[in-house]
Amino acid sequence: MPEIRLPNGDCLKVEDGSTVLDVAQKIGAGLAKAALAGRIDGKLVDLRTPLNQNVTLEIVTSKDPQADDVVRHSAEHVMADAVKQLWPDVQIDVGRTDHSEKFQYDFKIDRAFTPEDLEKIEAKMKEILKSKAPFEREVVTREEAKKRLEEMGEHLKISRLADIPEGEDITLFKHGKFVDLCRGPHVQSTSQIGAVKLLDSSASYWRGDESNEMLQRIYGTAFGDKKALAEYLERIEEAKRRDHRRIGKELDLFSVSEEVGPGLILWHPKGALLRYLIEEFWRREHISGGYDLVFTPHVARAHLWETSGHSSFYKENMYSPMDVEEQPYLIKPMNCPFHIQIYNSKLRSYRDLPFRWAELGTVYRYERSGVLHGLLRVRGFTQDDAHLFVTPETLNEEITRVIQFMVHIYRAMGFTEYDIYLSTKPEKAVGSDEDWDRATEALRQALEKTELPFEIDPGEGVFYGPKIDIKVRDSLNRSWQCGTIQVDFNLPARFNLEYVDKDGNRRAPIMIHRALLGSMERFVGCLIEHYAGALPLWLSPVQAVVLPISDKQASYAKEVQDQLVAQGFRVEVDLRSEKLGYKIREAQVQKIPYMLVLGEREMAQREVSIRKRSGQQQSGISLEGLVKLFREEEEKKICER
Repeated sequence: MPEIRLPNGDCLKVEDGSTVLDVAQKIGAGLAKAALAGRIDGKLVDLRTPLNQNVTLEIVTSKDPQADDVVRHSAEHVMADAVKQLWPDVQIDVGRTDHSEKFQYDFKIDRAFTPEDLEKIEAKMKEILKSKAPFEREVVTREEAKKRLEEMGEHLKISRLADIPEGEDITLFKHGKFVDLCRGPHVQSTSQIGAVKLLDSSASYWRGDESNEMLQRIYGTAFGDKKALAEYLERIEEAKRRDHRRIGKELDLFSVSEEVGPGLILWHPKGALLRYLIEEFWRREHISGGYDLVFTPHVARAHLWETSGHSSFYKENMYSPMDVEEQPYLIKPMNCPFHIQIYNSKLRSYRDLPFRWAELGTVYRYERSGVLHGLLRVRGFTQDDAHLFVTPETLNEEITRVIQFMVHIYRAMGFTEYDIYLSTKPEKAVGSDEDWDRATEALRQALEKTELPFEIDPGEGVFYGPKIDIKVRDSLNRSWQCGTIQVDFNLPARFNLEYVDKDGNRRAPIMIHRALLGSMERFVGCLIEHYAGALPLWLSPVQAVVLPISDKQASYAKEVQDQLVAQGFRVEVDLRSEKLGYKIREAQVQKIPYMLVLGEREMAQREVSIRKRSGQQQSGISLEGLVKLFREEEEKKICER
């Protein structure tokens, strides 16, 4: 009889083969009715999963953070069911693996879905929800699954069946007459899906390969109740208002030209200034934080990437070689091999380590045109890269320093909430278990020392070592992948990196890969959406605009501008023959933090009246007081240290 340990420490013994739902019923009828899924030893599972050994078990109800993930996964099946009922000959491919916000399915159909189609599908989904059909889980053999899928005419699914590793359970899920190949988990019945909404449709390629046939994809979302759905849809509308592509155009920050090529960003003067301000802050903080700055080329001989392994592991994201004096060269997708070459330029001593080398290095990766998205997904981008070469004795200390440094930078930029994940050894990995254990423990101890909450992401480390991923949460509570800290034993071995230890022996250093903002392009897009374009004073390309009420104040307006510019502030003056109200509205649309209004009284008193973009007003401020006000507001970021 398996022993089941509950979150409160209690233990239950159950019959071998009892399900998660059986345990919930044993605890109480109310819990069983509310149950949506289970969590065995930290892994989300279906309620119908059998229990054949001792485990730790949680029952997932609507209060659980992953409850809506299960609801959306189940709604995904309901959507596919609705499509099949409306178009019986359609074939189903696969849904989404991440259900934290949306669900989706790809369909093989000889037409694109229209908005009217989505309305019909959503109406059919609501009919299915009212049926209160239970979800049933069935474990089948590979041969039986293939036979069932052939009978249903689901040939795309038969191909997906081959992707399931030998020895892994093959499960079918059914509700009503609909059956699909799926791992789950799913809710008990369609009645637990409180509200659904289809969001959009688009074309896609089978298995994401442009050389394959085109499919049609439908996106949607679902929640346990209508109120949660309404709140989500409002967030979606707010996200549209904050879309960095729209704001970037309105504020004249950047553009993309088909003449240049998709995914390649043209930074306009104000956008370039914004980037410069971020980069200069980044450089200053790195220098004061004990880093050295380096610069490396954009291309290198192809054999460099063969040695690093990128040619094997990353080939599909690299551009084709170019011939230079009959030698193949590649444009760089990564900066790390270059930093390694700097390390290898001479023999190093343990007294020299650690090295902390940082670079704003522009890299180029081939992204399919279908996934390009403004600044967030591009083909040429600047990584805020750093590589640390450390001894085993200093590994823990250096990781802790990196985490603390990241948090300092994020706070200065206005991000104070994070989702942090420690990713452990994947199935395919290089290096000894001893190295992996030491590196993973170093990452864990560093996180615990900083007292930042984190989750374990089992098996999601990179092939050469474990990692920490830090996602910042924006003002809409959306999570953005930014920082990563990766411990690497692989590249030092591939490139024969060495240092002389205190005993005169040669040893390999440990390499830490560290990106903080991720890429300048993506981070600027994130920043624009976080602030809805209303950037803080220290990051605003134009910090203030001087608005004389009439031509009589023009010379004084110019004087105010000159004095503020001399103090290092970015100030424009608007001398157009327009009404003051029009100028104020235009400055607000341009998200300029301060409007400095000058009339006869202000000119006579050598003062200014200020109006913030929020609408707040204050009059009778001297130029010295204005400089002090600006300086204090600019320096707020430093207070977050």
